[in-house]
Amino acid sequence: MSQTPVHEIRLGLVKCRIWRTQSKSRVRHQTTLCRLYRNGDVWKESLQFGREDLPLAAKALDMAHTWIYLNSGTEEADNDT
Repeated sequence: MSQTPVHEIRLGLVKCRIWRTQSKSRVRHQTTLCRLYRNGDVWKESLQFGREDLPLAAKALDMAHTWIYLNSGTEEADNDT
């Protein structure tokens, strides 16, 4: 994956990052999903989700899917030139 995400979606404490990778034949996208929590004064990320987090996680992943779908054609067209 690239060093920085190409897009980030945050819904409450749920964060979904979209990363662009280059395969042999085309650009691909991957996602990571985490939940933010606070430990004292420090914000941290967890890969565990509670019952209340699941609707936000599902919505964030749906939004990521839409973003990738809408932006994949543009990036692939740019790579063909």
